[in-house]
Amino acid sequence: MAKISTDTQELEKHVGQRIRQRRIMLGLTQQELARMVGITYQQAHKYERGINRISAGRLYHVANVLQVDLRYFFDDLQSDESEELSRRERMRLDLARNFSRISDIRKQEAIAQLARVLAERGD
Repeated sequence: MAKISTDTQELEKHVGQRIRQRRIMLGLTQQELARMVGITYQQAHKYERGINRISAGRLYHVANVLQVDLRYFFDDLQSDESEELSRRERMRLDLARNFSRISDIRKQEAIAQLARVLAERGD
């Protein structure tokens, strides 16, 4: 793990990015996440942008809803939090977003199988 920034605003942005990444990976909208956590859409948006600070209790609730350990939000902390998501992270989020939009379960299974085969073969 890299050096942790002492700037709390940057930490809030990092946690918000991790919330957004996981929400997208699960195929949830901000509205759905907000409803599940018991907050407004606007508040969920502000958490994801790092505009509002998220309390420990709320973060614990968000972690449960997103099915992750609390450590997930602090993984990959870097000293320069303002960096954009890497190209690879963007591709993963795009893949998850598009996968969740496929309504045909057979097509989802086929894509999942393709991913397993490609992953087993390596580079």
